[in-house]
Amino acid sequence: MERTSDVEQRQISNEARLIRGVFRAAGLAAGSAVRGGQWAMGTTYEVTRQITQAALDGESSTEIAERAGQALQSVARSVLGVTEGSVREIVSYVPTANGHTPQAITTGGYVRSTTMDDLRRRGDALLARSADVYFTEEVHPAYDRILDQLAPDEARILRFMAQNGPQPSVDVRTNRPLGIGSELVSGDLTSVPEQAGVRYPDRSRHYLINLNRLGLLMNSDDPVLLSRYMVLEVQPIVETALKAAGRVPKIVRKSLRLTEFGEDFCRICFTLPGEAAPTQRTDG
Repeated sequence: MERTSDVEQRQISNEARLIRGVFRAAGLAAGSAVRGGQWAMGTTYEVTRQITQAALDGESSTEIAERAGQALQSVARSVLGVTEGSVREIVSYVPTANGHTPQAITTGGYVRSTTMDDLRRRGDALLARSADVYFTEEVHPAYDRILDQLAPDEARILRFMAQNGPQPSVDVRTNRPLGIGSELVSGDLTSVPEQAGVRYPDRSRHYLINLNRLGLLMNSDDPVLLSRYMVLEVQPIVETALKAAGRVPKIVRKSLRLTEFGEDFCRICFTLPGEAAPTQRTDG
């Protein structure tokens, strides 16, 4: 299948080049079950069956390539052992049913759709994979991208939370009769980043905001054991807020917790004490 000169000049990984060559061969196999079967050698049995059947049914080369594209991610990960980054690179080159490459750009390693049609096409592809009983996905696909958006200090915070469970946090408010007119002076104060040993304590607030944005941490109204607040409430960050709150400030005791999503992320992405490291994939 012809490619434009600007696409030819793009620098992609050796893994991506290898598999793109395989999918180009699939496109040339239109109308020939034998050649379709030859292309499928080295992939899974299911992909072999799909490509061969497509060729027997007289589907066009672009339709065959599109079938190949839907199976691309599972084949690349489970059979060829390529990286997630290479999978994303390849996806942007898989032709659609109308013979054109989707109008998507790669920014920071991510595929970005540029039109509503492209978004709809990607959404429909997800639905197609959800109906494919042969498609397997070991972990949530967001985990790979989340790792790209974490600072090393944020990984330390997550590991600390995974090992130690919910931690105390407090809001400091002004104290008013019956709580009417009480104002928040400083909220969600915690010493978790310092306890985790972050290298840049001045960024602690931003770290927690980002982890909350990613859906890994949450602030809960449920308190932890009362005695655990004694150490937190004498920390400089809390004492400063108490002074700013005026006479008889009010402390609201809360907690910082991993979300259910965050617990699974830590379990999958970090080797925690007492756990074995994941087995390295080897070729051959």
